[in-house]
Amino acid sequence: MQREPLFNVPPVVTALIAVLIVVHVVRLLFLSAAQDQYIIDLFAFIPARYDTTLLLGNILPGGWGAQFWTFVTYAFLHASWLHLGVNIVWFLPFGTAIARRFGAMRFLAFFAVTAACGAMAHLIAHDGDNTIVIGASASISGTMAGAMRFAFQRGGPLGARRAGPEGDPYRVPAIPLLFVLTDLRVLMFIIVWFAINFLFGVGSVPLAGEGQAVAWQAHIGGFLAGLLLFSWFDPPDQARPPQQSALPH
Repeated sequence: MQREPLFNVPPVVTALIAVLIVVHVVRLLFLSAAQDQYIIDLFAFIPARYDTTLLLGNILPGGWGAQFWTFVTYAFLHASWLHLGVNIVWFLPFGTAIARRFGAMRFLAFFAVTAACGAMAHLIAHDGDNTIVIGASASISGTMAGAMRFAFQRGGPLGARRAGPEGDPYRVPAIPLLFVLTDLRVLMFIIVWFAINFLFGVGSVPLAGEGQAVAWQAHIGGFLAGLLLFSWFDPPDQARPPQQSALPH
């Protein structure tokens, strides 16, 4: 029976984690406080950037271009090593599952779209606010939701029966969106996920770092995007049940 290596992480996931770490190291070790603040102002997601009635929106660097790229670039910045470490721990299993199913290019597109949807959800909830949003949590939430579309399926990585040597547990047919909430395991995962985000976001449990609030609306936006938009990125040949072998007439 074939077994996958314990740490068989797809190269795109490894590369993305490496980028997150390098960005944090450069900010921490090679930039002055003023330079780091400029990077934050240029690449972080700040709702006030989109309010033309506020002075802050006019003095932030990047101009109109930053109004677009910050929907994604904020995901590459983190508040602390704890913030980055927690995100990596969650990203490894769920990002790996999605990357194995989607392939590198689809995975990167999925990461960007879920990040953007997370930022949009935060913008809707905090229109005109001058708080800074950073971190890959929205995209990681998206990978969690996306993985739930196939992980518990029969033959899937968390299913009761794993695929045999000739099958790939990461390429089983996905649960149709209309039936997601009918699977008790998926439903329980969603309930627990929202409960945890309520605890960290609405409660008083620190996560991003001392004095840093958790942008829980961005988490929800990324999670819902991963759940609802999964089929947009799922390769067509994986969305259908495998064909039965033809019998002779």
